[in-house]
Amino acid sequence: MSKSIKPPFERISNAPLPVEADTFLHRYKDVLEQRKHQADTLEKRIVREYGSLEKFACAHQFFGLHKEKDQWVFREYAPNAESIVLAGDFSNWRNDEKFRLKPCGNGIFEGRFPASAISHGMHYCMRVKHRYGGGERLPAFVRRVVQDEKTLRFTAQVQDVETPYIFRYPRPEKTAPLIYEAHIGIAQEEAKVGTFAEFIPLLEKIARKGYNTIQLMGIMEHPYYGSFGYHVSNFFAVSSRFGTPEEFKQLVDEAHRLDLRVIIDLVHSHAVKNSAEGLGDIDGSRETYFHSGGRGVHEAWDSYCFDYGKMAVLRLLLSNCRFFLEEYNIDGFRFDGVTSMLYKHHGLNRVFSSYDDYFSCEVDNDAVTYLTLANRLIHRLVPEAVTIAEDVSGMPLLAAEKGIGFDYRLAMGVSDIWFKLLDIPDEKWSMFQLYGELLNRRQDERSISYVECHDQAIVGGQSAFFRMAGKAVYDSMQCGKPELSIDRAIALHKMMRLITAACAGHGYLNFIGNEFGHPEWVDLPREGNNWSYHYARRQWSLEHSPELRYHFLSDFDREIMKLASLPGFFDCRVQTLKVDENKKIIAFERNDLVFVFNFNPDNSFTDYEIEVPCGIYHTILDSDCKDFGGFDRRQYGQRYFTVSRTGGLFLMLYLPSRSALVLRRQSTT
Repeated sequence: MSKSIKPPFERISNAPLPVEADTFLHRYKDVLEQRKHQADTLEKRIVREYGSLEKFACAHQFFGLHKEKDQWVFREYAPNAESIVLAGDFSNWRNDEKFRLKPCGNGIFEGRFPASAISHGMHYCMRVKHRYGGGERLPAFVRRVVQDEKTLRFTAQVQDVETPYIFRYPRPEKTAPLIYEAHIGIAQEEAKVGTFAEFIPLLEKIARKGYNTIQLMGIMEHPYYGSFGYHVSNFFAVSSRFGTPEEFKQLVDEAHRLDLRVIIDLVHSHAVKNSAEGLGDIDGSRETYFHSGGRGVHEAWDSYCFDYGKMAVLRLLLSNCRFFLEEYNIDGFRFDGVTSMLYKHHGLNRVFSSYDDYFSCEVDNDAVTYLTLANRLIHRLVPEAVTIAEDVSGMPLLAAEKGIGFDYRLAMGVSDIWFKLLDIPDEKWSMFQLYGELLNRRQDERSISYVECHDQAIVGGQSAFFRMAGKAVYDSMQCGKPELSIDRAIALHKMMRLITAACAGHGYLNFIGNEFGHPEWVDLPREGNNWSYHYARRQWSLEHSPELRYHFLSDFDREIMKLASLPGFFDCRVQTLKVDENKKIIAFERNDLVFVFNFNPDNSFTDYEIEVPCGIYHTILDSDCKDFGGFDRRQYGQRYFTVSRTGGLFLMLYLPSRSALVLRRQSTT
């Protein structure tokens, strides 16, 4: 029996204040006011002491190594250190007294050196002595870190280029994000670490695919490549394994030339434990930047957890946001691990089944305050900047203007439902469950949907296409070669992406290569795979080969991006037309487009009735078209006329199994 359902909340332009928009929040109004009060109070304190939040977030201009007129100035915050000496190429790595720092009070050490003593490219480190001993450390605000290929030792490197890169192109206008998530190191086909310079030619490809935003993972320096950039050691340094700071600037500028916005993954949820390279034990105490005791250790991630109640931490992280916006002209951030930040339990083994979970004593209010101030700062510095929260808990008001202030939150439940469905037979898929999750979003927040991001392809996962096709990808992807598992994978790959983008709240995301069904998984070199780069790359030749069927998926994805790029597409609500659980059909309207999906694995339906407004409906996109690897069971370009039936006007459609149809309505008046 056919049955229609109404979509849940969606954000609208004239939405009321968050508490009024969601009646479940009424009982927590005092908590929400207290959170806002804590952020406001802290900002007022910052304004009194530093002049403004923006000035507070300029620590990178004060700390670290800087050339000022005719001398070099170095400063470090190390309240637990007894002495600090800079050692490097300029001192033949000896503890030269000329490079000893002087304590200046408030835990700050400073040194001033002749301009001629230090030059671009020299390597150096801090030698820190404290009451427990000492050792070599890298500055907290270091902007360039390199690793010696023989000794594997990381050192800071002086940056004083003769001709700094000058940005030529302005930031593109802010628009609904169609995000191409990528990782510089795996973006080439050769089994090696890719570079910024090698990624630049890919920008043209990404722009032609129809995406308008690039999200780059693993940009900040991390000592272990296999961490995918999640164990950050040096927050102000772009990873030297990908190239130089100037090359990254050129990449951003070239993206802007193509009207591509660039956002980076911002890992402020934790930091690597390494003492020699990172912030841990930088001056003899982990507590300089991190919590003490067990709270300072993230057991699941084997990393240190920031203490967001410390002014030094706030200044470091807020300055980090400002630094990347201004130094590299990027367009925003995807904040990683927000769930881990928001809760003292980091969200581990928690279900979040009640609103009480969002307002309990387990919430880290200092982290809430930091995220609130970070969003205020970012949007004041660059009003058109984008901030995206990766949160699995569903914390209310995370992406609300009057809440924590993110522009968007990732709709992580959408990806979860897809991969759960892939574990059960198609005929048992619930259309109500699927459609409900696709539209499951709050009225007062904006969200970005996706079938799969990097999470599904790393740490033992697989791409969605490989999950469906299995080992048949190795010998049955040739055009014209029949193979049921490949036919199914291709058909569902197109439908999954189309319905996800068409139902998305305010944006869409795809992980590099998955638009053409990249097979297998992502596995960076590590001891467990004998340090192999075989799976740490993208096989572009698969997409480019006319003999293989991958290009059909890429061509279809490009059509999806065209639809999602239509003016006002994400400003329009999804209007449900029909959800037929028995026949596995979902139909809805958005932006004068009618989307019809038949997920039935076996049955096609003729003269299937869908009630619609009066008009003539033109075929815009047909997933079963031969040009997209389909079977041409419908005549492409066909027009459909509404037919009067008892109770209304209907379209009479032929719906082949595992296919999707997009129609545009043209009024008859």
